Amino acid sequence: MAHSTPTPLAQEERETLRSFIADQLERGNLDLPLLPVVANRVLLLSNDPNADASQLSSLIQQDQALAGQILRIANSPAYASRTPIVSLQQAITWLGLTMLAGLAFSVSVQNGVFHTTGYEPEVRNLWRHALATGLFGKEIARRIRHNVENAFLCGLLHTIGKPAILHLLSQSPGNSVEPFSWITVESLFEEFHGMAGSKLAAVWQLPDPVQETIRYYQDDQYHQAISPTKGAMITCLAHHLASVMLENSTHDENSLLTLPVVQDLNFYPEDMTALLELGETVKASVECFLP
Repeated sequence: MAHSTPTPLAQEERETLRSFIADQLERGNLDLPLLPVVANRVLLLSNDPNADASQLSSLIQQDQALAGQILRIANSPAYASRTPIVSLQQAITWLGLTMLAGLAFSVSVQNGVFHTTGYEPEVRNLWRHALATGLFGKEIARRIRHNVENAFLCGLLHTIGKPAILHLLSQSPGNSVEPFSWITVESLFEEFHGMAGSKLAAVWQLPDPVQETIRYYQDDQYHQAISPTKGAMITCLAHHLASVMLENSTHDENSLLTLPVVQDLNFYPEDMTALLELGETVKASVECFLP
């Protein structure tokens, strides 16, 4: 993403905030946001081989707002069946248990960690990008026969350090009624979001492949990942596809073909063409998640 040149005032502001964030992260003296309760329980259920649809349905029904969101998404154009879905049992039958778990986790995280006062339009874009990366990750994983839902979770959370940094900034000494300039915030994201995301993932006890992806999803780092799920590599390409689709990338569709990760996944040009053609479908699915 292209950044404007910061003014001297913005540079001074950045240095002050940079020192604060670096100090907080290095000392581990953090007040990071908690994983929403329902998201945590959905994550546990999705990793329990003995879990069944009735347990997930009972869990979602405890949260009326979450249940309403799930039914709204299940009836959206991206997922709608021929007949209206009016109950969670119908939604489970139509979407499948794994898909419903992914939706419930996504909605819970959006309403928790991605709810930050003062940066609503920007956080909405962060959420849009995270969702698009998760959805492209599913399609990449499907093509190479890897765990689809793990790829979705990796994509959804790969830049979770960014909203975590916004939470840190809300506690900084210079915090005031006016939000910090977004140019400054983005430069702090670039430097610290990997470290902040890793610490948050450890606190949340996310599955190891997801923690590894948060650390290593970037182009010059995914080779360090050892998880057999290939989450970091899949998420690296999904991140680029999402950025191109949302028009916040330095790449275009042609230059994507030259990325090393495309070669490392052993993708041919026709594979990339097929993924890029999914852009409108992914975009429609992303929009139906947004409130």
